[in-house]
Amino acid sequence: MSGKSSPGELDCFAAIDFETADYGRDSACAVALVRVERNRIVDRVSSLIRPPRREFVFTYIHGITWEMVRDAPAFDQLWPELDRWMRGVRFLAAHNASFDRGVLEACCRSSGLTPPGIPFECTVRMARAVFGIYPTRLDCVCRALGIPLVHHRAESDAEACARIVLAARQRKCAT
Repeated sequence: MSGKSSPGELDCFAAIDFETADYGRDSACAVALVRVERNRIVDRVSSLIRPPRREFVFTYIHGITWEMVRDAPAFDQLWPELDRWMRGVRFLAAHNASFDRGVLEACCRSSGLTPPGIPFECTVRMARAVFGIYPTRLDCVCRALGIPLVHHRAESDAEACARIVLAARQRKCAT
């Protein structure tokens, strides 16, 4: 992982995506972050996460099973690396940001950690406001903008969110 920008860098953000195992927001089983500096993707990080419970409700969506994550780090073990990696970002972008923010906060709280004070930007809202795209499911937005996507794979979803923010910036600059 690289920390390529200083905390004062004005044009640095990261896109984040979580996959969860069950209905509990603390059940993250995968996370990915894509770091953008000066309108360029400069780094990516992803990891499976061992959730606090063995039950998997959403395997049918993302394909992740307990067998795949049983030896993965728990969130509190992964947190120091994620926290270090997010330093200097102005905001975190996510599709349906309230979900990913809720997962991040719940995982931090259940691990006895303080959630980062980084604001979130929602790419659902961005897709509607800047591009007028409806429906705004991630796959629909990516299709409309020509962004490659392997939906419900944290790495692909996070990169798609970063590319939506970049496309919105480009559209705003062009108008």
